[in-house]
Amino acid sequence: MSEPGTNWSGTYRYRARTLDRPATIDDLREIVAVAARIRVLGTRHSFNDIADSDQLISLDALPSEVVVDSAAHTVTCNPSMTYGQLAAALNEVGLALHNLASLPHISVGGAVATATHGSGVDNGNLATAVAGLQLVTSTGDLVEARRGDADFDGMVVNLGALGVLTRITLDVQPRYDMRQVVYEAMRWDTLLDHFDDIMAGGYSVSAFTRWTGSADVWVKNRVDPDRSVESQPHQLFGAKAAVHDLHPVPGVDAENCTTQRGIHGLWSDRLPHFRMGFTPSSGDEIQSEFHVPRLNALAALRAVHGLTAAIEPHLLVSEIRCVAADTLWMSPQNGTDTVSLHFTWKPDAPAVDAALRLIETDLAPFAARPHWGKVFATDAATLASLYPRRDDFVQLADRLDPRGAFRNDWFERNLLGG
Repeated sequence: MSEPGTNWSGTYRYRARTLDRPATIDDLREIVAVAARIRVLGTRHSFNDIADSDQLISLDALPSEVVVDSAAHTVTCNPSMTYGQLAAALNEVGLALHNLASLPHISVGGAVATATHGSGVDNGNLATAVAGLQLVTSTGDLVEARRGDADFDGMVVNLGALGVLTRITLDVQPRYDMRQVVYEAMRWDTLLDHFDDIMAGGYSVSAFTRWTGSADVWVKNRVDPDRSVESQPHQLFGAKAAVHDLHPVPGVDAENCTTQRGIHGLWSDRLPHFRMGFTPSSGDEIQSEFHVPRLNALAALRAVHGLTAAIEPHLLVSEIRCVAADTLWMSPQNGTDTVSLHFTWKPDAPAVDAALRLIETDLAPFAARPHWGKVFATDAATLASLYPRRDDFVQLADRLDPRGAFRNDWFERNLLGG
């Protein structure tokens, strides 16, 4: 056992006094079955208390075997693996995932539990790749479920509230290459006037901005293996392609970023913004994110742009991207294509709290759903109104966790209103 310490950014200190690392499933079951309140700690990339409890447990000592089922087109692994580690294993056998988040450093289980995502108008969040799972409940029982089973769509984005995820099965596809090009200083009015075309102009597209009049647009595309040479546009609606690699945060060295300038590379070396072998930043930051239905995108963007004077002094950068709809109960994309508005803040909690309240007030008319693992102020009643399967999820949690061992302050505050 050891002290849990802080989250990745150092902005949240876990209150749990112990962190257990069981080496076998049987050891894990014994720990869970007697724990009063317990949660799983992954790669510590949450910015709130979603992963905190009286007692914490890590899965990184459990067997890390990666099993490929070629017939089913799936891979099964330990959920504590990072996406970078899993990608390396898949590359060795010529396979890939459909998408990755900005950071390859996050754990598979944590990303799935919070519906963390990458980008792309046709790409679902990372949880949509889940084809099966195994978890240990608070009674020590081992439960397995596969896509198509009753309640499966409620078990995937589990918010850490159903049990300990011990194995996870994901859809895979043949390995592919990609390239990315960054278009610098696109005018804000141009981004809005051509928003749908810009977001649909690549397999994965992100616009980075400080809301002050322009944005850098990162366009990532798959490489057609049947074409030895592909032309790369030098302009995108007037914005010119960068001739040097850039960092999302203006003025920061791009050494830690994945290669740009249209140079071909493996999917795993282009879909993330940051390289696996490097710490993506100092971590001295706070993050928030809100998902707005695509139908409300332009109105929501204009609303936040109107807050520039109030939020820009506290902001490192914002990222705007699209994520496709899904059927997962507690996914922010449940039932609707979304536009994600991400905010990376300077580490000033009072200033961030004040900025968040302005943003959430102005986004309220547009049914904005917050990212579960980031900082938000949305109350439980509002969250319940935004998730039509919320009551079903709470009932599922009661059924799988009859002792309430996986409830924590975060769950009770945001799902129960306590």
